[in-house]
Amino acid sequence: MDPTGMQEEPLDRLAALRGIVDRYHDHRGVLREVSHSTRQGILRAMGIDVDDAASVQKAIDDAARLSTGQVVPPAVVWRDGELSLELVVGDGAPDRRITCTLNFEGGGREQWQAPAAGRTTLLQRPGALPPGYHSLDVTVGADEVLRSLLIAAPEMCHQPAALAGEARRWGIAVQLYTLRSAMNWGIGDFADLTRLARDAGRAGADFIGLNPLHALFTADPAQCSPYSPSSRHALNVLYIAVEVLPDYAQCPQAQERVAQKSFQEELDRLCNEPLVDYAGVAAAKLEILRMLFVRFRKEEIARGTARAHSFEAFCATRGEPMRLHALFEALDEVMRSEHHASEGWTSWPQAYRDPSGPAVADFAEREAVRVEFHAWLQWLAESQLAAAARAAKDAGMAIGLYGDYAVGANPGGSETWSNQAVYRRDAAIGAPPDPLALKGQDWGIPPQDPTALMAQRYLPFTRLMRSNMRHFGALRLDHVMALYRQWWVPGGMPATEGGYVHYPLQDLLGIVALESERGQCLVIGEDLGTVPDAVREAMQSWGIYHYKVLWFERTEDDGFRPPRKWARAALASVSTHDLPTLASWWEGTDIALRAKLDLYPSAEVRAEVEAERARDREALLQAMAEAGVRPRWPVDRFEEGFAGAIHALLASSQAALVAVQAEDLLGMTEPVNVPGTHGEYANWRRKLDADLAELTTGTKARPVLEAMRRYRTR
Repeated sequence: MDPTGMQEEPLDRLAALRGIVDRYHDHRGVLREVSHSTRQGILRAMGIDVDDAASVQKAIDDAARLSTGQVVPPAVVWRDGELSLELVVGDGAPDRRITCTLNFEGGGREQWQAPAAGRTTLLQRPGALPPGYHSLDVTVGADEVLRSLLIAAPEMCHQPAALAGEARRWGIAVQLYTLRSAMNWGIGDFADLTRLARDAGRAGADFIGLNPLHALFTADPAQCSPYSPSSRHALNVLYIAVEVLPDYAQCPQAQERVAQKSFQEELDRLCNEPLVDYAGVAAAKLEILRMLFVRFRKEEIARGTARAHSFEAFCATRGEPMRLHALFEALDEVMRSEHHASEGWTSWPQAYRDPSGPAVADFAEREAVRVEFHAWLQWLAESQLAAAARAAKDAGMAIGLYGDYAVGANPGGSETWSNQAVYRRDAAIGAPPDPLALKGQDWGIPPQDPTALMAQRYLPFTRLMRSNMRHFGALRLDHVMALYRQWWVPGGMPATEGGYVHYPLQDLLGIVALESERGQCLVIGEDLGTVPDAVREAMQSWGIYHYKVLWFERTEDDGFRPPRKWARAALASVSTHDLPTLASWWEGTDIALRAKLDLYPSAEVRAEVEAERARDREALLQAMAEAGVRPRWPVDRFEEGFAGAIHALLASSQAALVAVQAEDLLGMTEPVNVPGTHGEYANWRRKLDADLAELTTGTKARPVLEAMRRYRTR
């Protein structure tokens, strides 16, 4: 009996039906039990009144119907050729009439009769289904129509012809905001990206890897983590390059303001700061962009020009998700200034928390111009990102831009406000305890409820994939294991007391594959850490590339894996944004930084880490010697030649793709992000210490680029 007085059995059954596991293997392989209170907390977060027996039973009945096929599910993802679905459609006479109608996405329809045998009906259609989003109507008897979205997936994700055979490609990975140039306003922008794409293409690179470009909070630019975005449907408008906009060239008022001494002094300050001043950048850009918008409405919209029609088409094509994001941005701006609502929509007055409520409708009408401004910003950002993608292709890049898709969205942002039915705010996703985080992790990101996702025919996920594959030749799925299971931490509980919730992996990967093929976008899954066998098998089956990092490619005796034994279907890199740079790792400055930030529980632990690093350096030298790329000089400090040798080791691997971190091209030691810190370190703010031209022409970069060209050519 649990504390509520209810028997545990119904709740246990409901938890299982809703995908909540009762046990799991931890990072050491030890089987762990998930407490009843944790599973109950997750059910509460899913909106179930666990204290009411009738509510629990209703939830069990609803979940059981879906899991046993007692109704046509809202969506069916089909991959294996001929359609053959067994459904239990209810009681009735054995000779009742059951009619199936298949409406194809591109037009046309088919209709056939399905045999009825008691409660069981087998829906079959000969021949392979064309990939796409089709609707399936099942009519039982005279008038009962069961409707489902039939998603026919291709055999696998898009496989670029440029990677066929033994082809090996490489590219440069950058955090866009870190780029320095003579033209930007204190933050890397889309014009910088266009220039880098051209330079890197000339240097022989086949892609530019990027941080997530998701929309953050325009009204609160200090929230700068690209992995806690307001919305993954939209772009970060601070990446707009103001001075290259057509509107800027035609707006004397804006040009005069930018030319003023005070404005130029502010731009100089923003550019010379070693850290991105997000608030300062936002203030400067938005001031001028508002001027340009006034001009756009007067000279373009009022006159019905081609650019005005392009903007209107953008809004129409992006539809409801873009309208709601622009509306959120306008509301957030007003709420922060007038109501001091610093936590996003969850701190707004209650009347504005419902996107479909009358207060929001009144605001949208009253502030239509303000809302339109934020939609216009998205159009500008989209246009400039598209130009950068074209520049990459024009420069001869086989892949082009390589984007990054964050695993979740900020609880106070546009994405969660726009579709509250699918997000569960009384829980957060994170990770169970592991050697790097013994207390587990709570990322503060609300999970999507898989049952609610299915009820919405997977449309939220489909739209996210489509939005994030647009303009990209490859897309990295952060924490790809989230498509299989997520660690839910119920509100009020520590991360150690979380539990796994399973997701429909094959269904979600079918949608990934369909959008990947349509967008001609390679998919790379970030599969670092403990990865369930089911995920690795699914990645191979669906043609999803692995994400390999040099530091973690180890042998059983703790050496480094020889290049010839690296996975072929993979993107390989020395490091990532969450790990130390190559120079920092070699010199041990990352250990000193973590000690300075008080991230080691004791001096003994730090000493153990230092001893382990010394062993790792020796093991790396041994691996380099065995691969024939060890430098001929003694290695007692980090230098450019050594960086070239390390990257030669990486480039000589079998991995189809290799990404070179921008920081490693410049020999930098300061990290982008230090996991486990918040205000103690300037995460997501540190800029590169040289102009972006140095990434492809600088002295420090030359040995690394030569290694790439030697082992990886077009």
